[in-house]
Amino acid sequence: MTPELQRMDWMPSPPLAPIDSPLDLDHLSHMTLGDAELEQEVLAMFAEQAVRLLAAMATLTPETGVLAHKLKGSARGIGAFAVADAAASLETAIRLGRNQPHAFTALKEAVAEARAAIETILKR
Repeated sequence: MTPELQRMDWMPSPPLAPIDSPLDLDHLSHMTLGDAELEQEVLAMFAEQAVRLLAAMATLTPETGVLAHKLKGSARGIGAFAVADAAASLETAIRLGRNQPHAFTALKEAVAEARAAIETILKR
């Protein structure tokens, strides 16, 4: 196959069908090039970042939308698509000025599930 006809996968899309786990481990493996040590490091960093960002978002100030956007990107990077979706919902709620407490609660729940899964993985 000639180089101009080769397909290159730069960034996989999230799964079309929901997964049973808070983390898409195939996506994480792809993003870390199968490096198990890097996976562990990235997961630990995400878990810490998520806690810091949630604490900063707790007052639901206008900056909350920016912080939710940041969390959304990090979550997508590790395959925590439920967290990414919840963060996107909070972004929308902040922008529209409605349902912020409900959206924030949903985000906290998604992060808690992802962090529990991460904790299990890091104990292996």
